[in-house]
Amino acid sequence: MPPVPLASSKFRREREDTWRELERLVAKAERRGLGRLDSGELLRLPVLYRATVSSLSVARAISLDRNVTQYLENLSSRAYFLVYGTRASVTGGVVAFFLRQFPAAVRAARWHLLAATVALALGAVTAFSLVTANKAWFHSFVPAGLAAGRTPDASTGALRRSLAESDTSPAEVLATFATFLFTHNARIGMLAFALGIAFGVPTLLLLFYNGLTLGGFAALYASRGLTLELGGWLAVHGTTELLAFVLCGAAGLKVGASLAFPGRYPRLEVLARSGRQGAGIALGAVGMFLVAGLLESFARQLVTDTALRYAIGGGALLLWGLYFLGAGRGRGERGNG
Repeated sequence: MPPVPLASSKFRREREDTWRELERLVAKAERRGLGRLDSGELLRLPVLYRATVSSLSVARAISLDRNVTQYLENLSSRAYFLVYGTRASVTGGVVAFFLRQFPAAVRAARWHLLAATVALALGAVTAFSLVTANKAWFHSFVPAGLAAGRTPDASTGALRRSLAESDTSPAEVLATFATFLFTHNARIGMLAFALGIAFGVPTLLLLFYNGLTLGGFAALYASRGLTLELGGWLAVHGTTELLAFVLCGAAGLKVGASLAFPGRYPRLEVLARSGRQGAGIALGAVGMFLVAGLLESFARQLVTDTALRYAIGGGALLLWGLYFLGAGRGRGERGNG
């Protein structure tokens, strides 16, 4: 009596062989990997997919049997990721990100990276000049908790010893790393990125402020003739840590610049694109904070020779430079920052 079941039966009978063949190929690829399909099957896959999507479109248009429609929707979704999507493992995705996407995103943000570096350096130079002229400025730039007794009131011997500490046990080192170094640095870096949404101004201020702290410490140790020792102490982890922080700042500035100067495209569209690029830079920088935390927790504690500390820090900086300049380059890479 009702025509729908008859139409549904005829519809399935005429097209079901195509669906079954596609389902077999999809199941084989899902079970054994897309690479296990032979050349004929690979050529056949998109043809079957388009035919199945066409069947789904017709089924929806004529309000066909709901079970048939659901079956076609599920099959089309599974086939879509084989035809158009990338089916990489989590490990493969992480490797691809760090080998190609992250360094390419950093190169594209080179002008923002320069601006972030200048903001940090200006803060350091400002604090160094003021503290050198008047020691009282030190307490304005370096919080008491961060100073941890390393103040103008400390003796030169105490300041020197703070640069050569190596009596921390492995368990204490690991606890320090887990609870403070990585989490604290990553949190500050993510804040620098997130503040970019306010046209990048708070990001610049945060970079400048952290430069003030760095410059304040540098002026204190320089006044005691400990510049060389402080440089080695910082070099072990600082070349990686400061670079990661500056990268987070650059990511925030990229977002802020897209809001302030959207160009001929809609502001929201530009913000979405720059936000994805900036998030990739910030995510990669978190990995660098992890490396910096390991260096700060272990290498700096175990290595007390100043020359060797400089060698470790300089080597790390060289490797990062080669990585960002060379990794992930391709003929199609666009160089606009």
